[in-house]
Amino acid sequence: MILRLIDESWFDSNGHAVVNTEDKKPSHVVLSPNLTTCHPSFSDGNKPVYCCPPKRESAEPFIDFQFPDPSTQPIRVRRPAHVMDKDKDFVAKYNKAIAIMKSLPHDDPRSFMRQADIHCIFSTGAYNQQHSNSLMKIHRSWMFFPWHRMMIYFHERILGSLIGDDTFALPFWNWDSPVGMHVPDMFLNGSFVDTERDSSHLPPQVVDVNFDELESGLGYEEQKAYNVGFMYTQMISAAKKPELFMGCPYKAGADGYCNAPGTVEDAPHNTLHYWMGSNLNPERENMGAFYSAARDPIFYSHHSNIDRLWEVWRELRSTNNVPEDADWLDTHFFFHNEKSQLIRVKISDVLDITKLRYTFDWVENPWINARPKPSIAPHMARQMLKRRNNNNHHMGGLLSARTSDFGPTGRILDSIIRVQVQRPRTHRTKKEIEYEEEVLVVYGIDVKKDVYAKFDVYINAVDESTITPTTREFAGTFVNMRRGVKVVMNKDDIAVDKKSHLKLGISELLEDLEAGADESIWVSLVPKGKTGMHISIDGIRIEYIR
Repeated sequence: MILRLIDESWFDSNGHAVVNTEDKKPSHVVLSPNLTTCHPSFSDGNKPVYCCPPKRESAEPFIDFQFPDPSTQPIRVRRPAHVMDKDKDFVAKYNKAIAIMKSLPHDDPRSFMRQADIHCIFSTGAYNQQHSNSLMKIHRSWMFFPWHRMMIYFHERILGSLIGDDTFALPFWNWDSPVGMHVPDMFLNGSFVDTERDSSHLPPQVVDVNFDELESGLGYEEQKAYNVGFMYTQMISAAKKPELFMGCPYKAGADGYCNAPGTVEDAPHNTLHYWMGSNLNPERENMGAFYSAARDPIFYSHHSNIDRLWEVWRELRSTNNVPEDADWLDTHFFFHNEKSQLIRVKISDVLDITKLRYTFDWVENPWINARPKPSIAPHMARQMLKRRNNNNHHMGGLLSARTSDFGPTGRILDSIIRVQVQRPRTHRTKKEIEYEEEVLVVYGIDVKKDVYAKFDVYINAVDESTITPTTREFAGTFVNMRRGVKVVMNKDDIAVDKKSHLKLGISELLEDLEAGADESIWVSLVPKGKTGMHISIDGIRIEYIR
């Protein structure tokens, strides 16, 4: 049923009044944007940003999402960008589609800048939530994967319609595999070009999926090996449960806000955004700042691969691979389709890509078999760590402590922090380990400025300088992307700035380090890229997730 808006009241096609639920607060509220509230915001560097549509979308009638008709809609096949580089017809077709999109006027929601502004709006909190003065954000929670899937789904279909090709599919930048670990050639020419990129990271430079603002200095092959090892941790060992992979449960209202991204959103998603953005710009625009990221055409191939990795992870976790929370499933957003119609789409609508009529070309995922090995034989490491335990003082200028709660003021991560963390349970059976993941929680993470900030986490590391993503002691990473200053509509609006936390699955890691029976483990928090002085941490603990 298509609805139209007349004098702020809804009527169906037969002229009968329909209650506008956007105006009346129901007894139970799910997360969604209030389309009447789009307001100015600021970039990450306090630069005023206005990415709202030229007219309020609340004035438009919307249609509830319908799956494409399988009898008339072909399956779109997303293929690796480095492979499609060799297909001149495809590159020409894609180039033409972007050129047409860039030529559309700004009042056309299909135009390139309007498409980019969608990401800006939901990255900077330009919308309030429906029935609440809290801001609507789509990063750093379980909204990340489904929201971006929605965005590129509609973007892909708009591109195809502009060139009259209903088989057109976005290529995915296959940066998690050595064969795709460079900027695809197509993005260096024609409508694909974005001048706001780090020129030192263009081909033949190999991507650094764990980029920390400083160049790694590694050779091409060594960097590829590091990338593969890193992907294993982020996709497999640290991410065995939905919350660990997808992020924290974000609900409606001020009390429902959370700030804890999943493993892949933290990195390689955030890190590659920053790696791609221009080092000559204060906020590493375009890709390096969320308000401007979607202005670079490579954004969509980057997120096409993120979308593929979500599918790969779900295949690896054949059961318990998606939240079953009704609030999450009913959360909805609004996007314009290829006909410029406003569509209301729920998260539950985008969980089956077969129904969405697209798929991914099969590629090898070499990181699946890249399980790291300990840097030191576990029995030798245990002896060294025992000596450390008996001599628990300042070691080499590094802070070492027995308590894993750092008190009300926390600790500044201006140098490596080592802390001994007690394990609530030891000698767990294999069945218990499969059922319940042991999780390391770094809590109360406060980034003092809205800056790029990063630290890595190691477990039972005898010498932190020898630990890399290819060694088993590497447990994961925390990355803070600049998110922008929150500007709200009036004095009653609520802008929540909660501290973050990092959750990393460690059951497999402890098994490989032969630490499953140990009563405690040593955790090292290692600041990266000279950003630690901006980070404070309240403590570290272990919990369990089923």
